[in-house]
Amino acid sequence: MQKTSLIALARHELDHARTSANGRSAKTVVGGHERQLRQTVMALRAGEGLSEHENPGEATVQVLTGRVLLRFAGSSWNGSVGDLLRIPDGLHSLDAVEDSVILFTVVKTR
Repeated sequence: MQKTSLIALARHELDHARTSANGRSAKTVVGGHERQLRQTVMALRAGEGLSEHENPGEATVQVLTGRVLLRFAGSSWNGSVGDLLRIPDGLHSLDAVEDSVILFTVVKTR
């Protein structure tokens, strides 16, 4: 059994992202490259994001702090604290509207 405080980790990663050259910071809390399930806490400074990329499998984004914008095929969805966004299958991007931390969950199917 392993316990992780997502609140404390979110605070830590956001502090890191705010001082990082690329405005991002992340830590995998469950799984990894060798596993199918992977959960990563990712912090993004306002105005930063993840450029368009393919979905590696079934995936969700839970907004822990801040606000994000998920874009897919000409549509977009706003995510605020407590929202859970299902990531569509295909090319998509994610932008931080304000300093944000997300819990990214993926089950790799490819």
